[in-house]
Order: sequence, then C-alpha cells, then structure tokens
Amino acid sequence: MKKIERALISLTDKSGAADFAGVLAGMGVRLLSTGGTARMLREAGLAVTDVASFTGSPEILDGRVKTLHPKVHGGILFQRDNPEHIKQCAANGLEAIDLVAVNLYAFEKTVAKPGCALADAIENIDIGGPTLLRAAAKNFRDVTVVVDPVDYAQVLEEIRAAGNTRLTTRFYLAKKVFALTARYDAAISDWLRQVVEDDPYFQEESC
Repeated sequence: MKKIERALISLTDKSGAADFAGVLAGMGVRLLSTGGTARMLREAGLAVTDVASFTGSPEILDGRVKTLHPKVHGGILFQRDNPEHIKQCAANGLEAIDLVAVNLYAFEKTVAKPGCALADAIENIDIGGPTLLRAAAKNFRDVTVVVDPVDYAQVLEEIRAAGNTRLTTRFYLAKKVFALTARYDAAISDWLRQVVEDDPYFQEESC
C-alpha cells in the first residue's frame, strides 16, 4: 500500500485544521493549499506550497478559478495501479495528490442572512470545492478525502499506523462526500427556486 505523500487542504471551516496539517507534516506529508488556508497553515509554522505554484497557474477571476487544473485533478484522479495512467502522468508532469481535505463555501449561512441578495448567493456557490471532493471520492480506492473535521482523528491514526488509511475508511469518507454534495446542491436549488424574476439582479442584465 502506497504511503500518503501529498495532501491538498483548502477549508472554509478551519477548525482543527492546523493541528491536522501539523501532524501530517510531521509524518512527512507535503502540504498544498490555497488562499486563507495557506496563510493560516504558515502562521502555524508549517511549510506549504500554494496550489498556484504547484500548477504553474495563478488564481484568477477573483478566486473563482484556483484548483481547476489538470495538475490538481489529474493528481487526484489517476489510478495508481493503471500502467497507462502512470505513463500519462509521467508524460504530463502530474504528481500524486493522496489526501484531499476540503469543505465548502457557506452557501446556506449566506442565504440565511436577512435580505441576502442574489448576487451574494451566487458568489457563495462553491465550484472548485465540490469538484475536488467528487474527484477524490470517485477515486477513493487511491485517495483519502476528508470533508468533516470530526474524521481528522481517525485518518491520522490510520496514517500513523500504516502510512495510509484503510480502503474501508476511504469508502466511508467517500460516501460522506456524496451525501454532502447532494445536500449542498439541493440547498442551492431550493433557494434559487424562490427567486423571482423582478429581483434587482435581473435589472442589471447587460446582454
């Protein structure tokens, strides 16, 4: 079983994240991160590589595009026992990302605020986060995905014991991801359904 060597950590809910990442780093796991999470980890004294440096592509469009890159998703999605995938990774300079710890923009918290504007709601629809989570969950045979801080302890315990998590644990964590993304999309759909077309947002239509 291959040891976890690189983790991508990008969190809205940062509770417990510095301790989690610190233990990973202490076990030799290299850390990738973005934005505020990267700053928080550096302030905790940890060595972190920005995803933009890892991919060679800057964050663009006011942060709308951070992790949507083949070097990120290829590193997550390739099957570690597939010779053709390994060959393609070598040809394209892709490096494995073995653990993904991500949670999502707080859409429901945003729209719960009185008078939440449609524009604000839209900007709090997470794109990169669900994409990372779904990619890692799809490839749970090879990748550990953590969406809930309550699972940090078990993940660390298993990595400490064997260098990686158990396949049954990765499947359990993957199921949590798909349950979360289903609820997240349902919350977005439910809120948008109550928006009427005389909302001020549509008065600004430019095309």
